[in-house]
Amino acid sequence: MSDETILPDRDKFASAADYAYATLRREIVEGRFAPGRRMREIELAQRLGISRTPTRQALSRLELEGLLALRPRAGLVVSVLDMDAVEELYEMRAALEGAAAGMAARHASPRDLALLTRLLDEETGLGSEPLNLYRHNRELHEAIHMAAHNRYLEKSLHALHDAIALLGPTTLAATGRPVIAHAEHAAIVKAIAERDDALADRLARAHILGALDVRRAILERERRLSARTDQDDA
Repeated sequence: MSDETILPDRDKFASAADYAYATLRREIVEGRFAPGRRMREIELAQRLGISRTPTRQALSRLELEGLLALRPRAGLVVSVLDMDAVEELYEMRAALEGAAAGMAARHASPRDLALLTRLLDEETGLGSEPLNLYRHNRELHEAIHMAAHNRYLEKSLHALHDAIALLGPTTLAATGRPVIAHAEHAAIVKAIAERDDALADRLARAHILGALDVRRAILERERRLSARTDQDDA
């Protein structure tokens, strides 16, 4: 994803701690702070232009949410997920995304369907910038979650999306994936619009499991590259 950082308007937040939390959370979720990155309080406070106390409060909140983890000798770092966690995460997401699409097919309002159609149309003109693809993809999926009209499901999916961000670059950065994802999105939205809840559920599950296949390939390439680097340094 792009390294360009545009800090949000601080005046929109009730406190410096809220501003720090929202800003750092976005940096993590959008991949600017990579897994394993050390989160030094002094450095982050200077980056945000605030004191250390609200920065410390924001970091504690992010740790409670699981986006940060405490490591011996390193301190707080952006959480790193192992392969078992990746598999579990995608399996749970497939189940919940399927449920959301199925519920959306039953409960989506005309306004919900209009939003899904608009987002689907916009998808073809996004270009190839991974961050833009990621943001739009999340917006479309969140529109499906909202169309399900189940607040508990929506909250669970929101947490899963944040956890998936810990894996690093979006799978939409993989060659050919945006075209495949768009076709899958179109089929899901069509099933929702036609009120076919069983099909919408099945297509959404398959869509997420397809992303898992791409993620496995990305992680395997990273593992091989790391092993090759270690050999070269030996």
